[in-house]
Amino acid sequence: MTTMLELTDVTAAACCAPLVREPLTAAEAEQLATTMKALADPARLRLLSIVAASEDSEACVCDLIEPVGLSQPTVSHHLKILTTAGFLTRSKRGTWAYFKLVPGALDRISQLLVAS
Repeated sequence: MTTMLELTDVTAAACCAPLVREPLTAAEAEQLATTMKALADPARLRLLSIVAASEDSEACVCDLIEPVGLSQPTVSHHLKILTTAGFLTRSKRGTWAYFKLVPGALDRISQLLVAS
């Protein structure tokens, strides 16, 4: 049996990316710069990738220390920056903090930058 999949036109949104449609306001530029600064670090990119690839897009800080080869305080600092920038949420369970990818956070950044 053949299943028909619905097609979505992704070019419609791509031609009108906010970054090229109109100039950013000072507040929008400040927010975007803060967001992009959070991603402009190799360790933070790796941490975000590890969390996103984890089961349910969630990981304990205890599971993030070894893969990036940094100390726990440094990993926590990077996670705080990613949380402040809106990429992760934090919840505490016992003595450990768990970080979860905010649904759509990466999509929002890509939609700002994509243009045809």
